[in-house]
Amino acid sequence: MDHATRGRSPVQWAALLVGAVFLLVGILGFVPGVTTNYDDLQVAGHHSDAMLLGIFQVSILHNIVHLIFGVAGLALARTFSGARAFLIGGGIIYLLLWLYGLLISPDSQANFVPVNTADNWLHLALGIGMLALGLVLGRPVSSRTSNR
Repeated sequence: MDHATRGRSPVQWAALLVGAVFLLVGILGFVPGVTTNYDDLQVAGHHSDAMLLGIFQVSILHNIVHLIFGVAGLALARTFSGARAFLIGGGIIYLLLWLYGLLISPDSQANFVPVNTADNWLHLALGIGMLALGLVLGRPVSSRTSNR
């Protein structure tokens, strides 16, 4: 039985899962208690002392970006090519965000997202993970099954 007859391909399931997690994280960033120092949540910039799970520095902009990524993942998971593009493109974006976080000072005005050390490590893991999922699961089915 091929993937078309079973519904979604593995890359589509991966994009759906990643998109759902981003959507959940975006929502949780607006929930007091899950986000500590919620009263200090800023629109953007490094002055936001709100911390998702007490670890990851967030702002309203940061949460909205997560929500947008989540919606994009859910929408693009409808097709094989869309899911692959979401995972590979998102992986590249998160690797660039990781580099950005390494190059700027946490107290810099350029730190508009905002990012801290925990965010940087998470962005690296997300970038590698999304890119790997998109590249490995996004290969044509004949390439993945030709080694049998």
